[in-house]
Amino acid sequence: MKITDVRIRKIARDGKMKAIVSITLDEEFVVHDIKVIEGEKGVFIAMPSRRTATGEYKDIAHPINSETREQIQDYILEAYYAALKAEDEGVALDDTEMPWPKEVETI
Repeated sequence: MKITDVRIRKIARDGKMKAIVSITLDEEFVVHDIKVIEGEKGVFIAMPSRRTATGEYKDIAHPINSETREQIQDYILEAYYAALKAEDEGVALDDTEMPWPKEVETI
């Protein structure tokens, strides 16, 4: 499986939610509304979720194992930090500056 595109759709400097991201897998499948969140132990991603009738949040789409989740998170955060740097420097970040596509090993 390859992540063939990462789109940082919104960046916030304030608050815990730092960005909303979409990824494309194998140029065939898109996952929207992945959130970049700043927690007590650092920045992490939260997969798209919905609230159940009991008030609990359940992921709509998610990796099956922790290794794949970590690889996806690392790649999203790499793109997020590149977008932050570009924003700080006042330049537009285009796709040629990211290492597309990126192989994600499936276990």
